Amino acid sequence: MKIILCAYNWSGCKAVDILNQKKKKIFFYTHKPTYYESSLVDYCKKKKIPFSLNKIKKKLLPFIPDLIISISYKYKIPSDVLSYSKLKPFNLHPSLLPKYKGCSSVTWAMVNGEKFTGFTYHYMNDKFDDGNIILQKKIIINDFDLQNTLYFRVMFESLKYLQKVITLVKQGYNGRRQKGKSCYYGRGAPYNGIIKKNWSKKKKIRFIKAMINPPRALAIYNGKKIKNFKDLT
Repeated sequence: MKIILCAYNWSGCKAVDILNQKKKKIFFYTHKPTYYESSLVDYCKKKKIPFSLNKIKKKLLPFIPDLIISISYKYKIPSDVLSYSKLKPFNLHPSLLPKYKGCSSVTWAMVNGEKFTGFTYHYMNDKFDDGNIILQKKIIINDFDLQNTLYFRVMFESLKYLQKVITLVKQGYNGRRQKGKSCYYGRGAPYNGIIKKNWSKKKKIRFIKAMINPPRALAIYNGKKIKNFKDLT
């Protein structure tokens, strides 16, 4: 089986291990990592798996893929690339679609006071996070969660199901339509990372926790970096 995997960070590295167990032919499209992120580039080199830092385009594909998979990839994959896949291409998204489409989905779920977040494997089409759901799981948001703990809990759990999803896709499972209220958030920190004075105490606490993912920027209040609620007083 020939797979094009568009991936990044820890989740991309873990996908290498999962797919390599099945002796698949893989080619990666990825991004240059920062020092505080797991390097898929280095891991591909170690495992002798070919990859590219170029943005994925049909003319750059190394072969006709049986399947295209997207995991933590930052770019929208063009329609002509998706149609090149023999099997329906799919994406892993860290939210319970159709809620929290787009970026920073775990962060926004925390800010908005959700009791649960989760992950969704879904087929890709020409819209963001819009295709039929293949597999979806809920994950509770604990009071003690920070953004980094919750995000990695979601990703750790989701990758356990990657091979199961591939099997479903190979079997021709069409998935189920997304139903319910939809919401979309663009790239960037919620509210530009700034705490509003008129928010309730509970929302301020949620927001502070939702912005903690070292070494990225903390929440800001009156120009001051905020690590916990005591810093506001």
